[in-house]
Amino acid sequence: MDGGALLGALDGLGGGFLVPGDDGWPEALDALGPAAPFGLWVRGAADLARTGARGVAVVGARAATTYGERVAHDLAAGLAARAVTVVSGGAFGIDAAAHRGALAGSGRTVVVLAGGVDRAYPRGNARLLEAVVADGGTVVSEVPVGSVPTRVRFLQRNRLIAGLATATVVVEAAWRSGAISTAYHASTLLRPVGAVPGPVTSVASAGCHRLLRSGVAVCVTDTAEVLELAGLDGPAADPSDVPTRPGDGLPEHVRRVLEAAPSRRALEPGALAVAAGVSLAEAHAALGLLELDGLVRREGAGWRRARP
Repeated sequence: MDGGALLGALDGLGGGFLVPGDDGWPEALDALGPAAPFGLWVRGAADLARTGARGVAVVGARAATTYGERVAHDLAAGLAARAVTVVSGGAFGIDAAAHRGALAGSGRTVVVLAGGVDRAYPRGNARLLEAVVADGGTVVSEVPVGSVPTRVRFLQRNRLIAGLATATVVVEAAWRSGAISTAYHASTLLRPVGAVPGPVTSVASAGCHRLLRSGVAVCVTDTAEVLELAGLDGPAADPSDVPTRPGDGLPEHVRRVLEAAPSRRALEPGALAVAAGVSLAEAHAALGLLELDGLVRREGAGWRRARP
């Protein structure tokens, strides 16, 4: 497929191609020097230029634990609520939890793919990527539409995740993993790196502990500490001063559906189930309870979070 056909295919997806000097080009990537991409294929509306100034990468293991996914989701939701763009790689596990958290926080998230922006990888996250674009986020790649992800492209993609963000946080990672690679790229760029500690017996946290022990990363445990790490806010908040939030005290699957419900537009139950990581039956049941509590409202075939 020639260049014109590639751009035509991208235009059909509502996307565009950015090169250095264009409006919206993320100048933060220029710090990569000779390793900077020649251009970016993008789908979505997030301002990539702003991402480099107020974006945090949240990355980690595909084979994540429930603990890791919960931490990644909550960190991303907290960052998104503070107008920080969450950057990750769109994979299963920590990446997907971070993207869902950003959507739950009614914020922007950027998905950096190893293949073309027309190819969801893994395919199981296709609906999540569509939800990202529909909610104002962006899917981005340095390879053309139609390109398939390869091991080398995954490794190359890690430098873009680090380059697009003000800081990088690793939630869970094995001793050797792509997330560790992303952290070292960020460190090479002299950008702060944080790692979330886990049980010393957990293989999923061995990479995080390695980063902490080597001094590449500092320990972070909540949104306030990540904001402080990235220089995007003041000092960490007093952990005893935790405000109550809508949904506190609800069953886990109900709370997750509430957090996944956007405030600006309505999502159908199927899309909400994907964003929340619950079954369709659980999503329907949760929406009924949340509607009774006045926390969500129906709009056509979809649901959105009710305004206070």
